[in-house]
Amino acid sequence: MIQFTNVKKTYDSNLTEALHDISFVIEDGEFVFLVGPSGSGKSTILKLITAEERITSGGILVGDYDLATLKPRKIPYLRRTLGVVFQDFRLIENRTVRGNLEFVMRVVGSSNKTIRERIPYVLDLVGLSEKAECFPNELSGGEQQRVAIARALVNNPKTIIADEPTGNLDPERSYELMCLLEKINQLGTTMLVVTHERDLVNCFNKRVISIDNGRVISDMENGLYDYETI
Repeated sequence: MIQFTNVKKTYDSNLTEALHDISFVIEDGEFVFLVGPSGSGKSTILKLITAEERITSGGILVGDYDLATLKPRKIPYLRRTLGVVFQDFRLIENRTVRGNLEFVMRVVGSSNKTIRERIPYVLDLVGLSEKAECFPNELSGGEQQRVAIARALVNNPKTIIADEPTGNLDPERSYELMCLLEKINQLGTTMLVVTHERDLVNCFNKRVISIDNGRVISDMENGLYDYETI
C-alpha cells in the first residue's frame, strides 16, 4: 500500500511549493496511472515514495514504512520493496542482460541458487529468454526497456514504479510494453505508472490520478486522461 495524507513538499527554503495537500491511497495489487503536465508534481511524488526527498509536512506510508520518521539506515530496506523503471533504461552497458539482472540481485545479497532460478523466470516473463547473453547495445529500444522491467522485477518487489516507461518508444512498442506491465500486475505486483501519454492511458481501463500545480485534481476508477480537465 502507498498512502499519502495531506502531503506538502516545498523547495528553496519553503519558497517553491511542489506539492500542496496531496492525499491518495494505492492499495496492494492496484494498477494506477499518475498523469499530469510537465511540472505538475509527478516526479516529486516519485522522489518522496523512494525517499529520495523528504516531505515538508503530512504523512506517507509505503508498505510498513512510515516515511515521515524513516531513519536513513532504513532507506535501502524500503527501496528493496520497490522496483523502478526509468525512461532512459539505465542499463550497465558492459554487462549482458543476465549480468544486469545478476548485479541487482547480488546487491541485495541473493544466493547463487536464487539467482539461477529467478533470472530465467523473469526473462521468460518479459519475453527475453533468448537475449540473456546479449549486451544492451545489441538490443532494440523496446528490448532494452523490457530488460529494465526485468531488472525492476527480479528482486520480487511489492510495487513497481514506472517513470515515463514508454517515452523513448514508438506507439506499437509502447502498447506492448504497457500490456507487459498489466500482465505483471495481474500476477500480484502493485503498479504505479507515471506518464503524459493520453492515448496510451485511454487504451487501458485503469484508475487514473491526475495532478496539476501540485494538487490532485481528479482520481477516477477506470478513468480517462483528458487534457481539457487539467
